[in-house]
Amino acid sequence: MSGKDKIIAKGLTFKGCHGVLGQEKDTAQIFKVDAVIYADLKAAAASDDIEQTIDYAMIYGDIKAVIENNSYNLIETLADKIANLLLNKYPAEAVEVCVYKPNPPLIQDIDYFAVSLTRKRD
Repeated sequence: MSGKDKIIAKGLTFKGCHGVLGQEKDTAQIFKVDAVIYADLKAAAASDDIEQTIDYAMIYGDIKAVIENNSYNLIETLADKIANLLLNKYPAEAVEVCVYKPNPPLIQDIDYFAVSLTRKRD
């Protein structure tokens, strides 16, 4: 995907109830997301028109909704749901999504666990 235009959303932070333990389902915890959306941005750059690009606020809102309005056991599933939503909703050629789970329960002395996925249009 080198040489492709991309929109990068880094460090999006939300609270959600994802994990296999009961306490993770009951008490929201912090999740962070980085997303890269590969899309042709030439028309947007030439026209300076937001209608020619992917609205950042829409990306933010979509990722927020997936995290805050659902509950999954695995961050692999959470990342896949986000990636597929972005790929199917927007004119993207491919997306990369990384979901970070800081402070996972029962584990100390760790910054985070993360899952990074890449999905491409068929």
